[in-house]
Amino acid sequence: MRFTGEMHLLRTSDVTQATLASVAPVFTVTKFDKGGNVTSFERKKTDLYQELGLQARDLRFQHLMSITTRNNRIILRMEYLKAVITPECLLILDYRHLNLEQWLFRELPAQLAGEGQLVTYPLPFEFRAMEALLQYRISKLQGKLRLLEPRILDTLEALVDPKHSSVDRSKLHILLQNGKSLSELETDVRMFKEAILEILDDEERLEELCLSKWSDPEVFEQSSAGIDHAEEMELLLENCHRLAEDLAHAARELRALIDDSQSVIFLNLDSHRNVMMRLNLQLTMGTFSLSLFGLIGVAFGMNLESSLEEMRTVRPRKRQ
Repeated sequence: MRFTGEMHLLRTSDVTQATLASVAPVFTVTKFDKGGNVTSFERKKTDLYQELGLQARDLRFQHLMSITTRNNRIILRMEYLKAVITPECLLILDYRHLNLEQWLFRELPAQLAGEGQLVTYPLPFEFRAMEALLQYRISKLQGKLRLLEPRILDTLEALVDPKHSSVDRSKLHILLQNGKSLSELETDVRMFKEAILEILDDEERLEELCLSKWSDPEVFEQSSAGIDHAEEMELLLENCHRLAEDLAHAARELRALIDDSQSVIFLNLDSHRNVMMRLNLQLTMGTFSLSLFGLIGVAFGMNLESSLEEMRTVRPRKRQ
């Protein structure tokens, strides 16, 4: 009986594992090697994180910006883009429906095969991959700002134009939508800065980002030539943080313009409201004055005597 029970448990476990494997999501993986060569393949999530030595939660998609390390791997989450960096290659997971084809297959391979933009001497592959991904994220944020700025400025100019005595509600609706988009941009920039600062404040995590130092010390020593790569990684991240801070400053200036314009609009509305209230008060006072004169006339009319009131009523005499 015990043997039968153990067999039943084993069969149940096998069925459970088969079920989990069948429902596991399948990732479309785009692989870039050190030479910029690109290959694509599909892999189940369970197989992929086991091959990379990661955990299941490392491949979970989320909107938050984050940079983590595990088992000499760098996991980057940037909005809906997820990437895994190893000392030998860069893996982009599920780029479909994100309009990334031009960047992935035209710009990224050249950046990965080059020497990067920060220094003129060779750096390990993970530096080039980190720089390319972070620069891409910053360029997307800059593109959103360039798209929003003229819209907001044009709408504000139309709303505060002194030639218009009334406020166009359609313009207010457009300003509300653009203000919401600006808030989303500010949130994305803030998350980007926080993710960068979290690493800059932790020396151990800066060291962990230097993958070649731990995977192949000989190659690392040959490529470094006495250069402290942790400082180079810090320089790369600080440069990205500076660009993000410039974006945040420009977004704050736009937000200040919106707030100032809203104050002007509210003052104009208050001025129109005061005019209407004053007109209403004048009409009320005029109506009250007319009513007062009418009451005086009614009062005098009730107290005046006429000859009709002095006539006596003649009663008929009784016959004897």
